[in-house]
Amino acid sequence: MAFLDPTSKRAVVTGGGTGLGLASGLALRAQGFEIIALGLDTEPELEGSGIEFRPLDVTDTDAVLKFAADCPDIDVLVNAAGTILHEGREHTHEGFRKVIDVNLIGTEMFCQSLRSKLAERRGNIVNFASMWSFFGSGLNPGYASSKGAIVALTRSLAVAFAPEGIRVNAVAPGWIETRLAVAALTDPIRGGAIKQRIPLGSFGKPVEVGKAVRFLSSDEASYITGVVLPVDGGYSVA
Repeated sequence: MAFLDPTSKRAVVTGGGTGLGLASGLALRAQGFEIIALGLDTEPELEGSGIEFRPLDVTDTDAVLKFAADCPDIDVLVNAAGTILHEGREHTHEGFRKVIDVNLIGTEMFCQSLRSKLAERRGNIVNFASMWSFFGSGLNPGYASSKGAIVALTRSLAVAFAPEGIRVNAVAPGWIETRLAVAALTDPIRGGAIKQRIPLGSFGKPVEVGKAVRFLSSDEASYITGVVLPVDGGYSVA
């Protein structure tokens, strides 16, 4: 693994080739971070961004451990890799387990495997929870369960990692204009009902989530750990 500058600030972003992971990487890149984005897919915005993309499946234990062994010390880990399954697939054993494996187990594996690299620089972790961390979902029990568990994991690791100077926080995005949400947001009935509930009156932009990740990653948040920050236009309190 060849990083450009051994003295620069470094961040690893899982799911960093698309959606909110990419938005997070772009926000950190704008602050001068050297970014390694990991994942299975990319979007056009990655081109020319200065972000290095490496294919990696967060459920592949051997691949994760190899990456961690080769990775130099880092300042920030953003765990944005995630999946959701539709058409009732999360009500099957296979579908439920797949979502848990990506969203929860993948996050935990990266937190633990990069712990020593983060400790060397007294770095920090930003996990991805969700508005569904706080609500049940009849259609997506795997997704809701995984994101509820991310809250508990974030708080637990914040306590466990604090003696090493590592902060652990999470963002909880609401209805953001991404590929994962496009079907709901563009539905004339469902999309209208969702927007009506949002106090700020609009769907979120990926860049707005990226800014929240950047804040939690920064020295401005140096005394903040164990926090789950909603980025949802007030949806969760309406």
